[in-house]
Amino acid sequence: MIDPDRLRLALAETRDAVDAAAIRAGRRPGAVEIVLAGKYVPADDAPALVEAGAPIIGENRLQDLEAKRGVVGDALTYDFIGHLQRRKVRAVVEVARLVHAVDSEPLAHEIDARSHDPVRVLVEVNLAETPTKYGIFPGKIEVFLESVSRFPRIVVGGLMALPPADPDPEHSRPYFAQLRSLNEGLAERWVGRHDLRDLSMGTSQDFVVAAEEGATIVRIGRSIIDRSQVS
Repeated sequence: MIDPDRLRLALAETRDAVDAAAIRAGRRPGAVEIVLAGKYVPADDAPALVEAGAPIIGENRLQDLEAKRGVVGDALTYDFIGHLQRRKVRAVVEVARLVHAVDSEPLAHEIDARSHDPVRVLVEVNLAETPTKYGIFPGKIEVFLESVSRFPRIVVGGLMALPPADPDPEHSRPYFAQLRSLNEGLAERWVGRHDLRDLSMGTSQDFVVAAEEGATIVRIGRSIIDRSQVS
């Protein structure tokens, strides 16, 4: 069970760590948004998230998002951070502030077709070019943006990536730097069509390095929730 006071403290401590990393990189405090990974939080604990003032809740599964909304309604703001199936697009775009992991033209087409208003999405990049992982290879991002730009309700708000899992956060640094450089180049070429202002990168194990390397969004779950539990 989550204790709201413990969660509030864990969020504040994490906020301080993220801000310190941003300052080291020459950015202002608050430049990096914290998305709390909701997969570690059962729906019954959703009221504790509200009471603690949790910022954005990132959900990997539609059913978990809907379960929390069933308990607290619209008191929380949600991002969708998991792999989105096309048959679930309509339900997700109706409630999610941001879709973090668009990785195919058919998915982008479905989002466009199921939306009445522009939808900000992030393109998932497969930085390590691992064939078994989701995401667009870096060398194909430009062509991908050209293809999804045909869909008028798709606005690419930036890039998202998960580096290869590694216990040493420093091993994630070159991947984060690569994603930042890629995003900067795309932003210059696509100004006026896509805003490309966000980089969603960094999780519990490497969010400090991600913030130092230019993340605007970090997705943190276990390192916050573990400190918030009561038996």
